[in-house]
Amino acid sequence: MAPPTRRSRPWRTLAALGVLIAIIYGVLAVGVATGKASWTPKLALDLEGGTQIILTPKATDATTGKITSNTINQAIDVIRQRIDASGVAEAQISAQGSNNIVVALPGHPSEATLDLVRTSAQMQMRPVLLEAGPAVSTEPTPSATDAATPAATPTPTPEATASQKYAKAADPTPAPTATAPAAPSSPSDASYYLTPEVQQQFEKLDCTDVKNRGGGDMGDPDKAFVTCDQQGQAKYVLGPVEIEGKDVKSAASGLNTLPGGGTGSDWVVDVTFNSKGAKQFADITERLKSQTSPLNQFAFVLDGNVISAPSVSVIIPDGRAQISGSFTRDSAATLANQLNFGSLPIQFQVQSEEQISATLGTDQLQKGLIAGAIGLVLVVLYSMLQYRALSSLTVGSLVVASILTYGVITILSWIQGYRLSLAGVAGLIVAIGITADSFIVYFERIRDELREGRTLPASVDRGWERARRTILASDTVNLIAAVVLYFLAVGSVRGFAFTLGLTTVIDVVVVFLFTHPVMQLLSGTRYFGGGHRWSGLDPRRLGVTTARYAGRGRVVTAASTAPAATEVAADEPAPAREPVPVGTPGMTIAERRAAAKAAAAKATADEPQQSEPEAGRTDGSEH
Repeated sequence: MAPPTRRSRPWRTLAALGVLIAIIYGVLAVGVATGKASWTPKLALDLEGGTQIILTPKATDATTGKITSNTINQAIDVIRQRIDASGVAEAQISAQGSNNIVVALPGHPSEATLDLVRTSAQMQMRPVLLEAGPAVSTEPTPSATDAATPAATPTPTPEATASQKYAKAADPTPAPTATAPAAPSSPSDASYYLTPEVQQQFEKLDCTDVKNRGGGDMGDPDKAFVTCDQQGQAKYVLGPVEIEGKDVKSAASGLNTLPGGGTGSDWVVDVTFNSKGAKQFADITERLKSQTSPLNQFAFVLDGNVISAPSVSVIIPDGRAQISGSFTRDSAATLANQLNFGSLPIQFQVQSEEQISATLGTDQLQKGLIAGAIGLVLVVLYSMLQYRALSSLTVGSLVVASILTYGVITILSWIQGYRLSLAGVAGLIVAIGITADSFIVYFERIRDELREGRTLPASVDRGWERARRTILASDTVNLIAAVVLYFLAVGSVRGFAFTLGLTTVIDVVVVFLFTHPVMQLLSGTRYFGGGHRWSGLDPRRLGVTTARYAGRGRVVTAASTAPAATEVAADEPAPAREPVPVGTPGMTIAERRAAAKAAAAKATADEPQQSEPEAGRTDGSEH
């Protein structure tokens, strides 16, 4: 007999599951203790309510033309990207008619998130003509063609301390003449754009006043523009628009790359332009690199405020620039986010902003929970009727799946900003059927093995090998469907796809780490292993018919129609009946041969004996 090492494996597997649950709720407890998380998941707009903002598009100038549905759709895509980047989940963004965009944010969004929606976020690039405040430097992204170009020396970024004062010193640019030239020599021609009116406006502008940093006014794209930065630490006179924000292809933050190819410790922002923007930017850097400060700077203007004004020291011909300075990780990421999602094709006017309730969502949630409870009860009742006491394993597995699902969703609400919606609740209800289906497949495989005459421990092992492939195949199909639906759908449908995929993964974890190990332990008990009539593994109820060798020349035969089994010994004329122990170890080859011989001997003994004619008798007479 093999050593009983198999019995120690289920406990180790269950211990691993316990450690996994402890880690999940331990991490959640740390989040609750630090005040960053809660013991309940965040709810989406339809369950918790939130803030609804209605935006009315407005053309930036006469050349913008008519606002079409394509323009509205593009604006919705950009707004959705910006909101998703801010960490807000389950936001609803849709067009209202042909004139408005409705943005609904769940819960109590921060003021910064609301500003992402309220502001028009038009972005432009203008040359700097005059500046009062700090600046940053820019350098090309290292490449095969310009790797040997010396990098500019970084200077402080606009994110300097608020204690810095504006420079009231003499203007480093040439003083404007009384009679301006008929036409500018370039967009950086200070003698043309710095008129006395512009100079006076610049001097009167107080950027410490929040009202002067409200944004929204982008100025005439062909004239000088006086504005502040977003922090109120610098003010500028900018030339005409040279590059539109739509020509910025992408922006990303990260650590700088050293000349030797290693990674440095300074945070930078890499900006990539499209083909049109790259050509324009090459002309700009060629013109600005030979200028003195501040004429060698260009400004990224977002919604009327300067978000960055780096200086140029080299020509950047390939449209890949790197903004460097004393950035922190957060400030670099913020700038990259603004450059990525800062260019909306139109400006917006906030038509209304109001709080919305979740009365309807709460009523629907209650009905959804009732439907889920009814489905759960029906699953349990069916399991009890079909599997009797074995249904307790189904209930236990569903409880473990619920514990894992609740913990994971709550952690995702804290870390990823996930919010549970009605569609997500629907996904959780569907998961009950998926999980129960896995148990049914497993139990039926075990019962099939029992019908073939194997013992319960052997049936559990063989049934698991067959059921495991079926369960994995089924869950893989469900997971693929959930992933495809998540990436192709929008809005609340993605919430359904997410919970469906999550619960499918958790189903695999529960079946492997809980259901199968517990079934292995139950197979060694007298109640289940002995085939009790209420265990769900009663051989008579399953229709088991088999003969097995019981040792010492005895063969045990079980029939589905007989309440007891029959023992037959080769040296006993009358067989004795006794119950068939389902938990008897499986037969070896030698035992099968011995059982076959015993069965043959029994068959021979049961044949009727016929008398032979006596010797010497040829008829009925006596001699």
